[in-house]
Amino acid sequence: MTKRLRSGYTTGACAAAAAKAAALFLLRGETGGTVEIPFPDGTRHGFMVHSCQYDGEGVVAAIIKDAGDDPDVTNGAEIRARVSSHAGQLVPDLQVAAGNIMLTGGAGVGRVTKPGLAVQVGEPAINPVPRQMIVQAVQEVEAAKRLLVEISVVNGELLAEKTLNKRLGIRGGLSILGTTGIVRPVSAAAWTATISASMSVAREAGLVDVVLSTGRTSERGAQSQLDLPEEAYAMMGDYLEFSLQEAAQQGFRRVHLAGMWAKITKAALRVPQTHVRNGALEMVDAAHLLASLGADGPLLTKIKNSNTAREMSEHLRNAGRQDIIKAVCVKAREYAEDVSGLKVSVYLVDSSAHVVARA
Repeated sequence: MTKRLRSGYTTGACAAAAAKAAALFLLRGETGGTVEIPFPDGTRHGFMVHSCQYDGEGVVAAIIKDAGDDPDVTNGAEIRARVSSHAGQLVPDLQVAAGNIMLTGGAGVGRVTKPGLAVQVGEPAINPVPRQMIVQAVQEVEAAKRLLVEISVVNGELLAEKTLNKRLGIRGGLSILGTTGIVRPVSAAAWTATISASMSVAREAGLVDVVLSTGRTSERGAQSQLDLPEEAYAMMGDYLEFSLQEAAQQGFRRVHLAGMWAKITKAALRVPQTHVRNGALEMVDAAHLLASLGADGPLLTKIKNSNTAREMSEHLRNAGRQDIIKAVCVKAREYAEDVSGLKVSVYLVDSSAHVVARA
């Protein structure tokens, strides 16, 4: 029986919980071990308060992020909120979030430096829904008093190096994210949102070419062939069909598609999502494809007896059948062009990030 994966909470939800905990201590002297906040869908969720203390002028509270079973780099991160009174004066880099509550980003929270994201250039990378959640949580404690809320993340700048923030133009730390407050394990919504954001940044930069890669190795291969700025590169993971359609919707003229053998073969087989659990690369289907492209005799026998797609590619290379490898790339290109309606170039990349075939 497959174990059900456990959901967790977004950085935005944790920031809102920390902000409410700090406000409760500052304004009411309450230092309970848990705090409950509203979510966008109308539900309420409780959080364990990791720490809460005065720092001289305000109160700093912290929540430890629990991302559930999602492989999130921010799982276990300490999300802090500092709440203090303010006289209402506007200070650089502060945003009036709602009413008398002002919001800013502190250490470990990035700042937006490129257009195309949901947050304006120059502002802390605290997305719209987290801003709303933070304000609502604090307003449950006090709606009239002028308050300043500063969100920070311990070691946020180091954690950000493991994300795509730099490419998106978010410098100096993490983004405070979330549209529902909940992290779903291996969330499709998170992936597709990142793909869309990457493309938006590229379009705002005036680019008409976008590079879709299935991973960092294939991306490095494409970079060795193309003279394009970093904004042109969007890591699509397994979301092939979505990414192709998104590229068309955002108005790109050409797509450069980079991937390793198994993913390119799945594209040639017209599999819209290339993860193993979403249309496994059946060896029979792949063998039929390669046979239709010219594999025969002892080579076809070896291909049919292969255990993996990689083994198939090794047999093709050992037989010197670069023509078949190229033909697979052509089939992948045809599928990508059919889905997107755009001109597409395909780059087949090996495990050393070398481009071994193009179409």
